[in-house]
Amino acid sequence: MINIFEIGSQKTFSKLVEQVDCATFDSGHVHPVYATFALGRDAEWACRLFVLEMKENHEEGIGTFLTINHKSPALVGSTVNFMATVKSIQRNEIICTYTAKVGDRIIAEGEQGQKIIAKEKLDKLFEGLK
Repeated sequence: MINIFEIGSQKTFSKLVEQVDCATFDSGHVHPVYATFALGRDAEWACRLFVLEMKENHEEGIGTFLTINHKSPALVGSTVNFMATVKSIQRNEIICTYTAKVGDRIIAEGEQGQKIIAKEKLDKLFEGLK
């Protein structure tokens, strides 16, 4: 693992909300706004941007937790801007906070954690689950 970031380092990611990002369950389509689960996927991606630069070729990142405080809706066609900020790096774990906004309006905030682990170790872990 290459530790090139410090507390307070930031990454940004923008997401155009599409119909596929809306809440749809077995019972059908719910409403034409950014679903919490899609928002979580994209929040994790924003935080993973750090991991992509930190992991070495023989390593991979794996999520450890995700919190989402979904405060306001984002309509289909809206651009959601994520700002991920390093909260801590301890050994092989990086924890980030994130904020998601449409314009100046905060639609969500939370935290996300990932560990950087050797791919071989992950493969053995996954194999043991079969």
